[in-house]
Amino acid sequence: MNSFKKIPINCDLGEGMPNDAAIIPLIDEANIACGFHAGDSLSMRTTIAHCQQHHVKIGAHPSYLDRENFGRIVVPLSPTEIYQLVYKQVQILQKIAAESGARLNHVKPHGALYNESAKNKIVAQAIAKAVFDLDPALILFGLSQSQSIVQALEIGVRVAHETFADRAYNEDGCLMPRSLENAVHEDANLVGQQVIDLQHGFVKSSLGNKIALKSDTICIHGDGPHALEFAKKIRQLN
Repeated sequence: MNSFKKIPINCDLGEGMPNDAAIIPLIDEANIACGFHAGDSLSMRTTIAHCQQHHVKIGAHPSYLDRENFGRIVVPLSPTEIYQLVYKQVQILQKIAAESGARLNHVKPHGALYNESAKNKIVAQAIAKAVFDLDPALILFGLSQSQSIVQALEIGVRVAHETFADRAYNEDGCLMPRSLENAVHEDANLVGQQVIDLQHGFVKSSLGNKIALKSDTICIHGDGPHALEFAKKIRQLN
């Protein structure tokens, strides 16, 4: 049996949802929207201030420039354009953080950009290179055991294998597409059990099979209707 380990909890924030301030004290790491899919300079400053107050690590949450679809639609871009897209957004948050005496800990791509980097080597390389060029000390959060992690390690980027408390998994260890039924968990007890499983080194697929999965950080989505409830549940367990 795999041994238990405490795993940091991260949450996507600064996306215009009402519970950010209540969620922040319950998490360890915040992924802050940089304005391209959600958020603006005010939301970035506000979220950073809350994180500083509760000693929560600050990270950038860059996306495709697509506020209309909340960054959840793939935008065809060249590797250079992806590099520039990520570089610009992280740099924006870096500057705002510096104004508050804070420093970024990590970068986690959002939505469709995240999912593309998990399976597309070229996209993963472009993102990793932008992160490394901005600051080699930054940690790149990527889908556990995916191309995002593989390509980042080849470039020399620090990585965190990310898993999800509130998403269902396919048999291959990838997230079930949101378009499918039951892809997003709605029950706090199910979320809690998934966190317990991840603490022991595995996740159960949508078919109920155990999949070994490395987990350095566990995500809950701040834009979900049960985000605060999930955060409270997970903090009790973790």
